Amino acid sequence: MWFRARDRPAGPVGGAGGAGGPAEPGVVAGAEPAGARRPVEVTGQRDPSESPAGGGEESRDVPGRSRRARLLAWAQRGLLVLVLAATAWAVVGRWSEVSAALVEIPWYVTALSSAATVVGILVGTLAWQAVVDDLGPPVGLVRGAQINLVGQLGKYVPGTVWAYLLQMELGRRAGLPRARIFSGSLIHLGVSMVASLLLGVLAAPVLLADTPSAAWLYLLLPVGLVALHPAVLTRAAALVFRVLRRPPPAERLRWGTVGRVLGLSLTAYGLFGVHLWLLASASGAVTGWDVLVCVGAMAIGMNAGILVFFLPSGAVVRDAILLAALLAAGLTEAQAIAFTLASRLMFVLADVLTAGGAALTARLALRRAGDG
Repeated sequence: MWFRARDRPAGPVGGAGGAGGPAEPGVVAGAEPAGARRPVEVTGQRDPSESPAGGGEESRDVPGRSRRARLLAWAQRGLLVLVLAATAWAVVGRWSEVSAALVEIPWYVTALSSAATVVGILVGTLAWQAVVDDLGPPVGLVRGAQINLVGQLGKYVPGTVWAYLLQMELGRRAGLPRARIFSGSLIHLGVSMVASLLLGVLAAPVLLADTPSAAWLYLLLPVGLVALHPAVLTRAAALVFRVLRRPPPAERLRWGTVGRVLGLSLTAYGLFGVHLWLLASASGAVTGWDVLVCVGAMAIGMNAGILVFFLPSGAVVRDAILLAALLAAGLTEAQAIAFTLASRLMFVLADVLTAGGAALTARLALRRAGDG
């Protein structure tokens, strides 16, 4: 299902835009007017920066895994088993109450909460693509969504790095330099973390009451705001390119791009908070103001989980923060556990649904291009 540039016939592939007449053969549809950056050409040719002479990854032998790496992998698996066992113990011990809370969620609340999750994921994808597009020619909406959404499934493997590696590989198959995808993902991560800290202020009283040690997270906010300057982000991207032995981006990130990414990230976290609040509303214990706490808790929880890189998708950390927020909103312990579990399951299903939809859309676009 992955989009492979070398299998693509000449002709336009549905990207952002698509109107205004036929595109040049081998160029993504939706090119901007003259004077703007041209879209990426998909000709099946390797990017010059990916050649073995330029230090491309394919020219290097993959080193064997050391004993230390194997031990670390087994330690991660063991810790994951312990986490799952502890979670199962907490759920089984209160299963009658937890199951009763889950059954009480109306179907329309489940539908609305799921929709908020899916839309939030798609908005986050637009934020990621805004950064990647500003580091080079536009990649197209269909192709960008496929690289980001399918790549994000790697976060469910213990070790944060897998999602980035999968995105880089998908980008390479689409004819994009790995360095561009990697640096774009890191910049998007940095901006989204600043967005999460901004929204996290809404849940600060709740989080700091239970875990005062979390105050150090908010101390990062001034540093993050300074780091949002396009010059700082451009230097960071250039450093990543230099480490990977690639030519740095020819153009500097713009204020408009940074502002767009920040705005989209805030919107995505807002939707995720609404998703949690809708679930909690089924208990009848929350008020309209509690949506602010849910937004702040979800924003902080999703990014704090990144720090626990040896567990998949922020396990434990995010769930603990959501539990604290729901308990502070007046829910019982069983209800808080039930809605936290429901939220986790909805995110997994939404990730699979959006990734599958992106891959299918890319396949259909390729087939239409072949028929044309």
